[in-house]
Amino acid sequence: MSHNFADASARQRAKLLLDDGSFRELLGPFARLTSPWLERQGIVPQFDDGVVIAKGRIDGQSAVVAAIEGGFQGGSLGEVAGAKIAGALELALEDNQKGIPTAAVLVLETGGVRLQEANLGLAAIAEIQSAIVELRAHQPVIGIITGPVGCFGGMSIAAGLCSYLIMTREGRLGLNGPLVIEQEAGIGEYNAADRPFIWSLSGGEQRLAGGLVDACTGESTGSVASALRYYLKKGLPKVQRSDAFDRFLPALLELDNSQQLDAAGARAILKGVQA
Repeated sequence: MSHNFADASARQRAKLLLDDGSFRELLGPFARLTSPWLERQGIVPQFDDGVVIAKGRIDGQSAVVAAIEGGFQGGSLGEVAGAKIAGALELALEDNQKGIPTAAVLVLETGGVRLQEANLGLAAIAEIQSAIVELRAHQPVIGIITGPVGCFGGMSIAAGLCSYLIMTREGRLGLNGPLVIEQEAGIGEYNAADRPFIWSLSGGEQRLAGGLVDACTGESTGSVASALRYYLKKGLPKVQRSDAFDRFLPALLELDNSQQLDAAGARAILKGVQA
């Protein structure tokens, strides 16, 4: 598989990750599940609300895939999109409770909550986070971060709750997006147009070095799919990353807020966390 995974659409990504012939889309475009809030604000809705849900198999094992379309509203999540992801995770949980081992894969290219839906989007993301925690007690929930949008906002917290987290080199992960930080701190402090600077702080290689993700792959579908299958076979981690938060607290206390933190400084602070 030599396709560029980052360039693929959400639907293509879901198909590429599942075993050949096993892809079955749930609540696809023909279901016409659109956001009821976008048209009121002059925004053309999308019939799948920017989220593709599929059920199939990965190496023969039952799995659900939820892929966010970064090209629609920056991958932002509102009431419908968030409910689709939470519902997919709950479907996998029901399978496991019935004795059918079913893992979940979240393909994350999202700026977080959809501001046009504000509180409803926040509630939907909270439901996703709760569903991840419930499901990961049974089977791995694996997050994949890719694409030009990255993974920010409330969905970056959801990513941190995943059993394993895979990033492509061009992916980005952070609580706040570069433009938000620039607006708050000023361009002199954080220039969102400085691509090397941004990727040095929030790109895949940096996040792997800081112990915040488990793997950093190339952009090809083959490398992403290989990493996914490796972690599915690995099974549940001994300790969930989010349960080891106490390891990160001492590192946070070392931060000097009077000086700008660069990539090397961040790696140095987090080095002891991985020991």
